[in-house]
Amino acid sequence: MRAFIFDLDGVIVFTDRFHYQAWKRMADEMGIYFDEQINHRLRGVSRPQSLEIILRRYEGAPLSEEQKLELMNRKNGYYRKLLDEMTPEDVAPEVRETLRKLREGGYKLAIGSSSKNAKCILEKVELSKMFEAVSDGINISRSKPDPEVFLKAAAFLQEDPAQCYVVEDACAGIDAACAAGCVSIGIGEAGKYDRADYRIETFSDLSEFLL
Repeated sequence: MRAFIFDLDGVIVFTDRFHYQAWKRMADEMGIYFDEQINHRLRGVSRPQSLEIILRRYEGAPLSEEQKLELMNRKNGYYRKLLDEMTPEDVAPEVRETLRKLREGGYKLAIGSSSKNAKCILEKVELSKMFEAVSDGINISRSKPDPEVFLKAAAFLQEDPAQCYVVEDACAGIDAACAAGCVSIGIGEAGKYDRADYRIETFSDLSEFLL
């Protein structure tokens, strides 16, 4: 094994509250019911797919593709403003220390995230230099559970997917890792998913995978 590919939100950082607040504000403006249970269904899902899930409760006139794009851009605008509140303190010390140990242990590190804001978030929390590659929502056309994001991350690292660990907190991400031929490690919700090759309880448990 030569590399680790990490999902970003829910693994390295936690911005669920920002996503929820941004989607909630957009939904409220449209008169659409939205709560934390619905928000949970959006985890690991692309922005267009998330909007379609929210619009299932929409009772107004049919929306054009241009109107849907405007709604997604509006939500992302709200989200980006909330991201301005992020600081390096939003990354747990154990995460920084474990990433450092993995790099020193000879592993290449990459991000594999459906978010189009991945690079912005990494800059805010001062982790950009920790990763040799970022595969995110900007360079993919298909979201998890499609394996594209992890296949591209492995390609950016110039490594065989079979020699890459993928660390994920969402079941869809584990499915994507399996489809890519990577070795999957589940944490959080995915730590209970039986398709994960390995399951860990805390981020620091990754130290057990040191070469």
